[in-house]
Amino acid sequence: MTIRILIVDDHSVVRQGLRMFLALDPELEVVGEGANGEDALQLARQLQPDVVIMDLIMPGMDGVKATEILRRELPTIEVLALTSVLEDALVVEVIRAGAIGYLLKDTQADELCRAIKAAVEGQVQLSPQAATRLMREIRAPEPHKALTERESEVLQLLAQGLSNKEIARQLSLGEKTIKTHVSNILGKLGVQSRTQAALEAVHLGLLHSTSLSQKR
Repeated sequence: MTIRILIVDDHSVVRQGLRMFLALDPELEVVGEGANGEDALQLARQLQPDVVIMDLIMPGMDGVKATEILRRELPTIEVLALTSVLEDALVVEVIRAGAIGYLLKDTQADELCRAIKAAVEGQVQLSPQAATRLMREIRAPEPHKALTERESEVLQLLAQGLSNKEIARQLSLGEKTIKTHVSNILGKLGVQSRTQAALEAVHLGLLHSTSLSQKR
C-alpha cells in the first residue's frame, strides 16, 4: 500500500526538497503541497492523505491550530510535525493538538521515511530532544477512570511504539479488539491521540520517560 503524503511548509525550497527525497521511496507518494494552515485544511479535505508533514511556524494559520482542526475534522489523518524550532511550549501545544510526532528538520531522510511509515501504523514519533522537553513540561494528569488490566497492558505496548497489529499479535487478540481497547483508553484518559496516551502511561508508571525518546 502506498502512503499518501501532504507537505505543508511556507518555504518552497523545503517542500521541493522533501518531495524529491520522498519520491525515492516507492512506498511513499506526495499528493499535495501547501504553504500555511489554511492550505493544510483545504488540501487535507480534498486529497484525504494518510499523513500530513506539518511545519509549525507559518504565516496566517500556524501549524498548531491547523493540526487541532484537522485532527478534529479528519481523525484518520495523522499529523507529523517537522520543524526547525525546538521550544518547550510548542512541543506541548502541537502534541496536545493531536500530532502523532514532533521531528526536527535536521532529521535524516531515511529516518523521516521510517517515521512516516510508523506514524501510519499509529506509532508515536518523537525526536529525543522533543521527548525530553515534552516530559519536562507535561503536567500531572487529572483524575481519570480506572483502566482495566487488559487496557493497562495495551497502553503499555502502545506507549512502547507498537502498532495495533503488533499489539494484537503480542496479546493474541484480534486487531479489531485492540482498536476498541485503544478507543476506550483514550476516552478514559481524556486524551485525543496515542502520543498523549503514551505520556499518560509514563505518569501511570507503565513506561519510563526515556523509552519515549527512543521511539523515532
